[in-house]
Amino acid sequence: MLPPWVPYAGIAFISIASAIVFTRRLGEEWAWINRKIIHFSIVPAVLMFYYGKIPAEVFSVSALLFGIVQLWPHLKKREFSWYQIEHNYGEVFFAFSASVVPLALPREYATALLLAMAVSDGVTGVIRHYYFRRHGFNVKLKKHWTGSLAYLATAVVIALIYLDGDAIRKVMWATLLALAEYQPWIDDNLAVPLVGSLLFVLY
Repeated sequence: MLPPWVPYAGIAFISIASAIVFTRRLGEEWAWINRKIIHFSIVPAVLMFYYGKIPAEVFSVSALLFGIVQLWPHLKKREFSWYQIEHNYGEVFFAFSASVVPLALPREYATALLLAMAVSDGVTGVIRHYYFRRHGFNVKLKKHWTGSLAYLATAVVIALIYLDGDAIRKVMWATLLALAEYQPWIDDNLAVPLVGSLLFVLY
């Protein structure tokens, strides 16, 4: 008899696989948007983890395997051009970070952080893409305050729903994550989960 989490893991896999197939049809011109669509596609997995349908260990191992699958094309210099960018390992860092967060943090807090990584970062990337596309800049290399504002707004909503504590701490949490995403020194797919993990002491 199959473990009870298998159907839920299957739904999560279908969500991510469907996003990958869909973005491939959009093509590499939309690589930056495609990356964010794939970010969004992990939301069903995160919610099923939150409601106890997918165990933390299963979520973690699945994210780790997904990270390894995405790392391999980089190492072979044969990137999946419709969403991977040469010398940019963001999607790999995202998967590896997502594999650690559920094991290192309590479920409610891990859920909030994972949703910020997926939803807030995704919304941020989409807004920045269209802003720079309209203004003629290279969207692959730029960040802008408009995206950070979107990150902050969505992270505040996530914090209000999933985190305990008063509103001030929740807004502070969202603000510090937005700053971690915006800073230019460390890939945000590493900086956000790192800062978010350190902020756990507030809760």
